[in-house]
Amino acid sequence: MAWGVLWGSLQAASPLAFSWLDPATVYALGLSLIAAVYIGFGVADGRTQVLAVETCVASAFVVIAAVGVNGSGWVLVAGLAGHGLKDLWQHRTGFVANTRWWPPFCATVDFVAAVLLTVAILADLRVGW
Repeated sequence: MAWGVLWGSLQAASPLAFSWLDPATVYALGLSLIAAVYIGFGVADGRTQVLAVETCVASAFVVIAAVGVNGSGWVLVAGLAGHGLKDLWQHRTGFVANTRWWPPFCATVDFVAAVLLTVAILADLRVGW
């Protein structure tokens, strides 16, 4: 989980590495990418039902990310927190085979990034220059 804190902090700071993009765009891309990882896990699992569910869930997060690009920053916070909750559910149920270590790591990344983005919004900071 310590690695999750590090990566969550890096994700929160990621707009600094893409200064030519709006910070909301960078966060939306990050949310889409982390959601898409589960499609790969679904493929590796090999069960059609798991792949279908993971694809639908990832697609929902892509839609949330797309809304967050031009919408409120709170949409992106909700997307990150929602993905963290999905990770916790995944860890608890073991829905996708052979991902025991990933959901706690990814949930930590998601929650740390969501908290730091919340702080930035409440402090009226524009992340990215």
